[in-house]
Amino acid sequence: MKEEEERNRWRWWEEEKYEKGVKWKFLQHNGPYFPPEYQPLPNNVNFYYNGKKVKLSLAAEEVALFFAQMLAHEYTTKKVFRQNFMKDWRKEMTVEERSLIKDLDKCDFGKIHAMHNDKVEARKQMSKEDKQVLKDANEKLVTEFGYCLLDHHKERIGNFKIEPPGLFRGRGEHPKQGMLKKRIQPEDVTINCSADSRVPVPPAGHHWKEVRHDNAVTWLASWSENIQGLTKYIMLNANSKLKGEKDWEKYEVARKLKSRVDDIRNGYLRDLKSKQMGSRQRAVALYFIDKLALRAGNEKEEGETADTVGCCSLRVEHITLHEQLDGNECVVEFDFLGKDSIRYYNKVPVIKKVFKNLKMFLENKQPGDELFDRLSTTVLNKHLSSLMPGLTAKVFRTYNASITLQQQLKELTNMSDNMSEKLLSYNRANRAVAILCNHQRSPPKTFEQSMANLQVKIDARKEQLALAKTELTQAKKEAKAKGKSDSKLQT
Repeated sequence: MKEEEERNRWRWWEEEKYEKGVKWKFLQHNGPYFPPEYQPLPNNVNFYYNGKKVKLSLAAEEVALFFAQMLAHEYTTKKVFRQNFMKDWRKEMTVEERSLIKDLDKCDFGKIHAMHNDKVEARKQMSKEDKQVLKDANEKLVTEFGYCLLDHHKERIGNFKIEPPGLFRGRGEHPKQGMLKKRIQPEDVTINCSADSRVPVPPAGHHWKEVRHDNAVTWLASWSENIQGLTKYIMLNANSKLKGEKDWEKYEVARKLKSRVDDIRNGYLRDLKSKQMGSRQRAVALYFIDKLALRAGNEKEEGETADTVGCCSLRVEHITLHEQLDGNECVVEFDFLGKDSIRYYNKVPVIKKVFKNLKMFLENKQPGDELFDRLSTTVLNKHLSSLMPGLTAKVFRTYNASITLQQQLKELTNMSDNMSEKLLSYNRANRAVAILCNHQRSPPKTFEQSMANLQVKIDARKEQLALAKTELTQAKKEAKAKGKSDSKLQT
């Protein structure tokens, strides 16, 4: 089977490339899969306000269900989440419902929450046969919506399902948490396919917002979400030609950087003594991006997202300078929220020129002031592209991650290693890259319970070990006593 798959694999990298800007010549797909419409609550499951049963309109009831499903989550206890939810929920209510329901603290979602928990538990207790029915249904969806024809080759689509409506969570303390993510309809979706392909058929009674035939882009469908106004896309998966070409181009630029990186590093080290403050700030930022694999950070509109920053948008409050720390000189202590509100905390010794410049940048500034007040990501990338075509701050991150992986693999692996040993070495090398790039997984909501369960197992093992040791000691004593007894009988 694997040999057949390898024979049928589209070896696009061996084919002649299209003219610049052209991503494909033929594209055909069935469009996105839309989540099912809302089903009303059973008659025996009710919402209560101020102790009295209230029959909600379908639109308001659906949003109430979203909140009820999250009651066990800490989000529903947060002030911002509750305020945003109440504001958006009231928009979905009828005039009569708005005049009645004004205080979230008087709302009782308990019955709805209990129904949700029962459904979750029922799914866990499903029979093998019922699980197979669900699996078959999912495979049918994948067959219908999960593939496309790209230049007449069958390719897998990455995310063919439209996200269902719900309450926005965001990462960290996002100012828009609790807002209603509205249901996406076909009328919101723009389809992209080739002019000579079969255009996807929208769900019955609906039509597409637009049908395009743009072969300069790689997306199959797009729409705008209502929370942050971001454009969402349906794309091919990571193993596809379009994704592979993009990654190939990214790594080719990083490969070219390898032959230029020494000159670029010498350049920013010289700029640490520049007479221009902007050049000095750019040099320090490049030093951090190069040595610590920091993201450059992008400009954001006020209040659009959580308070996350990158290198160029660091504020005074995000760093602390230490002349001496833990036996090292010139130490910079970083503490800020990066992409996806993942905390970056690090204490790093730096060269004296960088340390002196940082002290200068901090002079006469308040904690909320910008550290690099004469620098932006755009300015930084413009400078980098003048040094090498295609070079951006992101390429440094790709380059350093790749070099780290290569070095670690060289140090950790041996030709004589078996497959398990090689896999272990690879995982250890990959972990070194993750540490460099500050890749962390956010703890899942079941994390604490999982840790508690593991601790119970550890404690049980310790008890078993202690008991076994006690029994072994007792057995040795008995054996020794028996040996002495036998010796006396012999004499």
